[in-house]
Amino acid sequence: MSDDLKQYSVLVTRPAHQAGQLCGLIEQQGWCAIRFPTLEITALENKKISQQLSTLKQWHWLIFVSSNAVNFALKANNGKIDSFNHCSIAAVGKATAKTLRSAGLSVDLVPENDFNTEGLLATKEMNQIAGQNCLIIRGKGGRETLADSLRERGAKVDYMELYRRAIPVADDSIVREKLQQGCLRAITITSGDALKNLMAIISTELHDKLRAVPLIVISNRIKALAKEIGFNTIVVTDGPGDTAIIKTVVMMSVQAQQLN
Repeated sequence: MSDDLKQYSVLVTRPAHQAGQLCGLIEQQGWCAIRFPTLEITALENKKISQQLSTLKQWHWLIFVSSNAVNFALKANNGKIDSFNHCSIAAVGKATAKTLRSAGLSVDLVPENDFNTEGLLATKEMNQIAGQNCLIIRGKGGRETLADSLRERGAKVDYMELYRRAIPVADDSIVREKLQQGCLRAITITSGDALKNLMAIISTELHDKLRAVPLIVISNRIKALAKEIGFNTIVVTDGPGDTAIIKTVVMMSVQAQQLN
């Protein structure tokens, strides 16, 4: 790797508690990982959550949409997993399934190819869902595609909303410095909210420079949003995990070396 490439930095926008592994992988390449969380994840507390946790047996399927959903569900249930094991468990993607298994829970369904809502909806089980009760475990708000589709197929669907997403209070001086120096190599984005919040946090006067930085995203849906915002170079990873993200960053660095 050339000295020019070694000086470049990669902006990591994952929530603070989820950024460690990706930053480590970036630093192993000899680059600087800039931790700049554009999402803050905090627990919700309400009576409905306690009621839902006490009546989990009524649900045929518990559908976890993220690792955060798993962790906050366990936290809300004081770490106990027994009540979750009375139901079939579905995970939207590999990372969520890994978190479930690490907690000692069995995973009955994970998409085979597309590790997202659409991939889960394409499975045989989710197409034979009529008459079954499904509890989607997620953060507050978000897409309605999964619930709407399952209801159209005859399932009863409810949400257990355990956490909320917010824009963290952030100082954009480090990003300003890297943009002005021209050494910000890439920006990693793992959700649409993270991208919107990034644009809200960074000063408007820097938006043109920001949009000129290559953007690494984990889905075509986020790519479409980035195009609307005006980013020039957008690359979609092979998957949502840190390994897929760093693979894409490395690929882009090789391409940059070849151009030089």
